[in-house]
Amino acid sequence: MKIHGLHHSAYRCRDSEETRAFYEDFLGLPLAEAVAIGGTQSDGGAGVLHTFFRMEDGSYIAFFEAPDMPFEFKKQRDFDLHLALEASEETSQRIREKANAEGREVRGPVDHGLAISVYFRDPNGYVVELVNKTSRHDEMMDPGKNGAREKLDQWQRDKA
Repeated sequence: MKIHGLHHSAYRCRDSEETRAFYEDFLGLPLAEAVAIGGTQSDGGAGVLHTFFRMEDGSYIAFFEAPDMPFEFKKQRDFDLHLALEASEETSQRIREKANAEGREVRGPVDHGLAISVYFRDPNGYVVELVNKTSRHDEMMDPGKNGAREKLDQWQRDKA
């Protein structure tokens, strides 16, 4: 059995409309579906709205608004939680310029070697990274060439 790819990754949101405005109006990801879910066993009977935003490859970013269920929204640090989306250099530049014009938080571009990234913050506090692969990306991400397992093993030894 093989896993074919990402269908969606889901997060909590404070407000479905402000989240839609960021992902659809600002980033350009169309709202694909909004599913109102009545009470379930896992949510204690509260209603939630599950929204899906479609990416060009057919996968989705999804959100749950659950007004009656407590959730601690806070500004996330990049290495705690971030959502990295692949985009063209032109798209990243256009959205970065748009963010600057609107006074939004934006960082980058940052050259990571395998990719050049621009970072934004969505209305829920999540960091959203737009990734532009460099010509070295595929080679750097090839575990047959990059020694990923050896690096992880060394990290584990050093950590101990």
